[in-house]
Amino acid sequence: MFGWEFPPHILGGLGTASYGLTKGMWECGDMEITFVIPKPFGDEDKSFAQIIGASQVPVAWRDVTWDYVESRIGNVMNPDLYFRLRDHIYADFNYMRTNDLGCIEFSGRYPDNLLEEINNYSIMAGVVARTIDFDIIHSHDWLTYPAGIHAKQVTGKPLVIHVHATDYDRSRGNVNPTVFNIERDGMIHADHIITVSELTRRTVIEKYGIDPAKVTTVHNAVVPLSEELLNVEVKKPKDKIVTFLGRITMQKGPEYFVEAAARVLKLTPNVRFVMAGSGDMMDKMISLAAERGIADRFHFPGFQKGKQVYEMLKASDVYIMPSVSEPFGISPLEAMQMGVPSIISKQSGCAEILDNVIKTDYWDIDAMADAIYSIITYPAMYNQLREDGLKEVNQITWDKAGAKVIKIYKDILGQH
Repeated sequence: MFGWEFPPHILGGLGTASYGLTKGMWECGDMEITFVIPKPFGDEDKSFAQIIGASQVPVAWRDVTWDYVESRIGNVMNPDLYFRLRDHIYADFNYMRTNDLGCIEFSGRYPDNLLEEINNYSIMAGVVARTIDFDIIHSHDWLTYPAGIHAKQVTGKPLVIHVHATDYDRSRGNVNPTVFNIERDGMIHADHIITVSELTRRTVIEKYGIDPAKVTTVHNAVVPLSEELLNVEVKKPKDKIVTFLGRITMQKGPEYFVEAAARVLKLTPNVRFVMAGSGDMMDKMISLAAERGIADRFHFPGFQKGKQVYEMLKASDVYIMPSVSEPFGISPLEAMQMGVPSIISKQSGCAEILDNVIKTDYWDIDAMADAIYSIITYPAMYNQLREDGLKEVNQITWDKAGAKVIKIYKDILGQH
């Protein structure tokens, strides 16, 4: 598998989904998974997958000793693997910027030179594909499609690409042609395409012109929470808390959350609204809250990670995801796991599989405000959404998703 994020160092839903699916597949048995990421930190869970960091894969020969390699990268890679990889360098990449081990450095994030990193990652993929023994290639999201294509060309092994989102979702239709071409190239070269929802599947078929027979939906799931997270201690304020948790970008519809909040506050003053996350629309949202005269009821705590997410959910009375175009959206499932009633937009993939939530159109701020008001005002409604939501989400497990992916693998390998 080629991925771009892996917990605990994640920047969004991609890392969470990659982790959950990989673990779910491993739990189905009879599977060895090697997961390649740009930059590991050494604290990743390696109990169900071998983690290879692109930053430790040599693409240029260096005359180094075992001890030196261990002193440099021993915390993230076994030196034996480094030397095995070094034996499979397939071209002279000395013209590239490489370090003392002949490796290309990766940020492990989404830097300004992202396209350069994607290209470098695909060069590194050639070394990995020539070294590791495997049956199938699985590329998560557009950043890793070129790597997957390269690995397929080198080995002739089948390629599955996993569409967690398309640029149509990220840009509200204002598509970046470079990204579109990378996405479409991946889809054309893939032996099969997995999408995270029917919503995304239709986008792949209609906007990218892909044969429907080649595209299968496997909905995302959630990892069961530890007792520690479920029972995390928080001080609950007197006011009701309504929470938005995600990137504060165009795709996530943050302005609809602010407008709905303004309407709720006209009806009842004892509510606080939390917009947790970071993104290019944050300053705009702070200004909008001020314009609507509700800044004193609004909190912007910034990007939350790990335990912070669950502390925030535990303190919340309502969770809301007003996304304009959400391929899936794992965060409402995480909220439901914590017993938080959730409101989601009908334009989200998770709306296809969730029943015990309230669904509104992202633009319908009146319906959204009504839903928020009802949940915080009527205990019977709050309790029903909380209890039924909890039961429902506990059935949505990654091993079920993993079994579907394994079936896709077997079908492809049968044809291959």
